Amino acid sequence: MPLALLALAMGAFGIGTTEFVIMGLLPQVGADLGVSVPTAGFLVTGYALGVMIGAPIMTVLGTRISRKNMLMLLMGLFILGNLISAVAPVFAVMLLGRVVASLAHGAFFGIGSVVAAELVAPEKKAGAISMMFTGLTVANVLGVPLGTFVGQSAGWRVTFLIVAALGVLGLAGVARLVPDVPKPEGVRLRDEAAAFRSPQVVLAMAMTVLGFGGVFAAITYIAPMMTEVGGFAESSVTWIMVVFGLGMVTGNLLGGRYADRRLMPLLYTALGGLALVLLLFTFVASVKPAAVVAVFLIGALGFATVPPLQKRVLDHAHGAPTLASAANIGAFNLGNALSAWLGGLVISARLGYTAPNAVGAVLAATALLLAVLAHRLELRPRAGRAVRTPVTSSPVVASSVVASSVTDAPVTDASTASAAQDAVRS
Repeated sequence: MPLALLALAMGAFGIGTTEFVIMGLLPQVGADLGVSVPTAGFLVTGYALGVMIGAPIMTVLGTRISRKNMLMLLMGLFILGNLISAVAPVFAVMLLGRVVASLAHGAFFGIGSVVAAELVAPEKKAGAISMMFTGLTVANVLGVPLGTFVGQSAGWRVTFLIVAALGVLGLAGVARLVPDVPKPEGVRLRDEAAAFRSPQVVLAMAMTVLGFGGVFAAITYIAPMMTEVGGFAESSVTWIMVVFGLGMVTGNLLGGRYADRRLMPLLYTALGGLALVLLLFTFVASVKPAAVVAVFLIGALGFATVPPLQKRVLDHAHGAPTLASAANIGAFNLGNALSAWLGGLVISARLGYTAPNAVGAVLAATALLLAVLAHRLELRPRAGRAVRTPVTSSPVVASSVVASSVTDAPVTDASTASAAQDAVRS
């Protein structure tokens, strides 16, 4: 794997840290800026919405420059957003900083996926994509816990200053290590948008929304679930999230390894396993060892779907993959927002803190059904081509074809039919 993937992973590490670290700092941010914790929660929602909206917009704006230069501009935007957050005097400015930083998220991963795939041989594309996403998963193991610790001990503003410094390192890595791959000639916005006409691209994005929605249906409410149902201390939630991050790293690496070999079987296994684990988690959340194992498996199975789904989008975008790839990153955040909303509904309905796990199981099972549908649609043209291809080199086969046509044709003249049969026999 080329060193340029390390630079992309560095950028992904910073982006992953700033996305998730805010969840552990909401009480401190709210108290300092004079807002309630639920109001401070808009810093999470605003970031997710910014990713969804910013992914296609920033990708479109970058269609006229090289992908390397666009990656550098996105890292600059990321640095600016985190600096705004670090010095924000009021909540509105803090929210603005979060949105500015989020605008870089989707386009960076979307364009970065295309660049990563172009740096390696075709049979190693998924592995290269997973290498870049390793930065995002490692952020949940190292960046988020350390950022939370620093924010709680030295102040949340210091955390965002450190995240901005991570962005500087990512920018330097892209500038130094990523080759200056020019934008493909002749690819226009109309060509990029045409990728969304492909049913396979749309199905892959739907699988992304539902599959990752299954993951975050459970993880969004993991803190009250583990403390109220599992009996864990509040201080243990951080380490449970580290376990989740380790699962993400494991699943991402395995997904990248096997997606290049057997993509659809991997998707079937990951989505089916995810649905099953989420269903079981609904009933075993009160058993501490089982709960920890379930959290690890949710992270592993959920992130095992990332490289294959991103690769399917690239494969089916037919020469114009950048916008579709970025939009698929937005689909991950749409899944986060959808599952958080559905999970909140079932909790508000007094079905308990484990009810979001059941919601996640339904979402993951639906994603599995879409994977089966996508595979069948993919095989249907091949079967059609096999049936339509005549083989006429053999006289026996040729006679069979003629006989079949005679048998299937309506007989309107007995002598004509008899003459045709004589021709076949001769």
